[in-house]
Amino acid sequence: MKTIKRLKMRLVKTVLLMGAMIAFSAPAFAHCDSYDGPVIQDAYKALEKEEAKYVMKWIDTEHEAEIKQLFDKTIGLKNGDAEIYKIVEKHFLETLVRYHRETEGAPYTGLKPAGTTAPIVQMADNSIEKKDVKTLLNNLDKHIRTVIQEKYDKVMKLEKVKDNSVTEGRAYVAAYVDYTHTLEALEAVISHEGGRQH
Repeated sequence: MKTIKRLKMRLVKTVLLMGAMIAFSAPAFAHCDSYDGPVIQDAYKALEKEEAKYVMKWIDTEHEAEIKQLFDKTIGLKNGDAEIYKIVEKHFLETLVRYHRETEGAPYTGLKPAGTTAPIVQMADNSIEKKDVKTLLNNLDKHIRTVIQEKYDKVMKLEKVKDNSVTEGRAYVAAYVDYTHTLEALEAVISHEGGRQH
């Protein structure tokens, strides 16, 4: 019975830490902006199958008509001049992602290259794709410990030289702020005081 209780507590802590890391990590907010994120992957599927329904879930109803019109225009140019199609396709992707970001209450800052998604979000996506949360939970604790250890090590390395020059002092301050803000974000989620919407 005690073993089950300990496992449950560990699971709760892990999930809370995961939420904090996702909430705090800036790259996580670029997830839906990236070429390997779910919005653009669904957009490619829609263009390939010539079926707009795959992207409509990512936007609010107020933008459906515009996205459908732009989608149809993009499809209409699919078999034409390749250079023109690429331009129109990119405009379609940018518009779709921009409207999706609006639904999240987040600014649109352009499309991000594939591979820029935070590791923790990649693990979350893989768990959904493979229908396997156990692997995620097993790797999550290790990932969070690694991130915090790296930030701590950087602070300690720069702490030794922080008073040598203004440049080294500023590097230390940046590392210190990054380290402490990460821990504050974890505390905020654990205490139910904060956390941003993805």
